[in-house]
Formats: sequence, structure tokens, C-alpha cells
Amino acid sequence: MRFAISTLGLPGASLSEAVEVAVRHHVDGLELRLHEDMPLDRDPREAGLEVVAVCGYVRIAEPGPDDAVVAALREQLALADRFGALGVRVFPGGRDVEAALRRLEAVAGETRARVLVETHDHMPTGAAVGALLDRFARPDAAGAIWDVLHPWRNGEDPAATFEALRGHLAYVQIKDAAGTTPRPMGLGEVPLDVVAGLLRGYPGWVSLEWEKAWHPDVEPLEEVIPGAREWVRSIARSG
Repeated sequence: MRFAISTLGLPGASLSEAVEVAVRHHVDGLELRLHEDMPLDRDPREAGLEVVAVCGYVRIAEPGPDDAVVAALREQLALADRFGALGVRVFPGGRDVEAALRRLEAVAGETRARVLVETHDHMPTGAAVGALLDRFARPDAAGAIWDVLHPWRNGEDPAATFEALRGHLAYVQIKDAAGTTPRPMGLGEVPLDVVAGLLRGYPGWVSLEWEKAWHPDVEPLEEVIPGAREWVRSIARSG
């Protein structure tokens, strides 16, 4: 199991500063949020870090024409390939499963990087994202990101989420929260002990998504990393 952090937790920082934070805290990789505030002007691999994903905001299941969505996917997949990332994070953004399948098919196999659908917004559960990816059946071209907060907040038991995504899981985003406010790991309401039990033996990436960009008054990311890193290491030790 490898530990990453998202640059969402460092609003206003440069990519070089994000790399320095990750190295200082013995983090293995980064999720790179696509945002004009942080140009991707450095390759984190030069500092020994891997890029887990390029986190864009394409909405693959939103209503409307396919062309703009497919063009954005192609551009971001090429960027993910440049950084050697697993893929591009996308949101559902709607419930148009047929449109999502067309758009996934349009870019399938064009790059090594995959389209990674997060449990979010209109498809917040593992059941919803798993059902979409079950129909696509191209594990070489698409996968799932399990954001541990959203399915649980929408009433899905973590075990059910994990089972629904098991065959598609690219990586896991971890976080804790009290209500809508992010909290350091173990200080919120998310059943992290249950999640930890499910992830024993899991060989992939686990990434801390600390949403300081949306909640500027919460603790700095550097105060939260140690607890999250220890949470991940405890699972690895017990696995």
C-alpha cells in the first residue's frame, strides 16, 4: 500500500512547494489537481514522487453533446501519460449512463492512462459507479476512485462500496469529516475502522484528499498528513 496526498490541500501553492511538502513528510506520490493556481511546470518524479492521477473536472455523464467532453478527456489523458499517472480523475456530473459509455469508448486505448470515475455528485455510491463500469468492461481504459466519504454519506455501507468497486478500483481517497467540515483522520464521523479492515491486503494507492481549497479555515495540510500516513501504515502492518 502506498500513500499519496492531493494538491487540493495546498491552495495557492506552487507545484514545487507541493513536492517539497510531500518529500518532507515521506509521502510516496501526489494527486495533481488541475487548476490555474498551480501550473504543472515540474515533474514530481524528479524528486522521487509518483503521480497517482491528474485530477480534472470533466463530467462524463452530463447531458449534452459528446465532442467537448471527449476533447477534454483526450487532452487530460495525454497530460496524465506525460506524468506516468494511473489516469485522469473525472466526475459523473449527471446520470446519462449511455453518454458516459460513448465518451469512454471514444478515448479507450488511446493512452496508457485510464479514465478514473470518482464516487461523487450524481453517482456517489459504489453501486452507481460500479454499474457504469460493469457495462463498459474495459479495465485497461477505465477504473474507479473510491472517495470514502461520499458513498457512506449517501447511505452505502463501506463493505458494499468496496464489493461494488472491487473489480474496477484504481485507488482510494481517504478523508474524515464532521458534518460537512473536514477533520483530521479519526476525529470525524466516517467509519474509518471499517474502511481500514476492508483495505487490509489492498496493494494499491491510498491518497489523502484534504479539502482546504473548499474549507480554508481547517487545519493546514502539513498538520494532517502525519495522522493519515500512520493510518495507512497501520493497515499495511496489519495486512
